[in-house]
Amino acid sequence: MAKNLSAIKRIKTSERNRLINRKYKSVVKTLTKRCLLNIDNLESDNFNDVQSSISQVYSKIDKAVKKGAFHPNTGARKKARLARALSFAQKNRID
Repeated sequence: MAKNLSAIKRIKTSERNRLINRKYKSVVKTLTKRCLLNIDNLESDNFNDVQSSISQVYSKIDKAVKKGAFHPNTGARKKARLARALSFAQKNRID
């Protein structure tokens, strides 16, 4: 265990930041799963629900990138995968 004061403070700060980052990552994962489920069940009547869920996920991803929980490229990749899934579902849906 650390003995000097600055190392002890740094350990506390690192632990706090780790928990904050974990929270952001968990929320993004949960919302992404919900969004993908909505995309899988895409119908013409629930398209607005899908758009609102994608908007929520995009917002949380952007906040996580802003706070440093995700690298900017990781955030962009996650958003691109969601957009690609939606595009694929729209092309292949049967009305």
